[in-house]
Amino acid sequence: MGRLVPAVTRALDVLELFLESEGSLSAPDVTRRLGLPRTTVHELLTTLAARSYLAPVPEQPGRYRLGVRTYQLGSRYAEQLDLAAEGQQVAREVAETCDETVHVAILEDADVIYIAKVDSTHAVRMVSAAGRRLPAHCTSVGKMLLAALPEAELDARLEGRELIGMTPDSITDPAALRTALAEIRARGTAFEHRESNPDVSCVAAPVRDSTGRVVAALSISVPMIRWTGDREAELAELAQKGAGDLSVRLGHRGTR
Repeated sequence: MGRLVPAVTRALDVLELFLESEGSLSAPDVTRRLGLPRTTVHELLTTLAARSYLAPVPEQPGRYRLGVRTYQLGSRYAEQLDLAAEGQQVAREVAETCDETVHVAILEDADVIYIAKVDSTHAVRMVSAAGRRLPAHCTSVGKMLLAALPEAELDARLEGRELIGMTPDSITDPAALRTALAEIRARGTAFEHRESNPDVSCVAAPVRDSTGRVVAALSISVPMIRWTGDREAELAELAQKGAGDLSVRLGHRGTR
């Protein structure tokens, strides 16, 4: 565990006081409860209010309540919880249909984070775990999510970043990656052949929210010994259906 930053710790301590309070708090309240100097408390409250994590109570001068920013963070957290829960359910349904490993992942910076996973029942299967982070350019879910980004955002995420390979088949050339992403964008599905695991191929499809924005991707991962041309087409269709079902659960209506 890295070194904690005292100023950040104190600011979080202030915010967490509101977990125990039903309404507002004043600077003397915070000073008394946290045992901090009055000047420090004043600076913390002023900074948190300036960033909308706290808001002054108009009818009670000197008192603060939680601000809109904390609500926005809580709402985003709830959205992710919903996505993970719904993703796990849909992944289970897809896995029951194909008996292969199914993942749901989101994009963070230029990596993917797996938020849901259901294993195959086969003895030979992909070994992975929810919560794992991988370079997006090495995975089918990651390439699907990168392909869905607006060009300017894609540029920002890839600028100055070295594309590290996980296997000899990983894409490590930026121009080759952009070509692959353009093909994925046109096709609507992404494939990965031995790019993150030398023994596995995957296919992924986009998951959209109520606004039509791509917020995740659903993939099916298969050991190479069970991957064929016919199987590829079948699994691509199933991944699209699963991603579509998850999109509907998230409030998406329509094809885009």
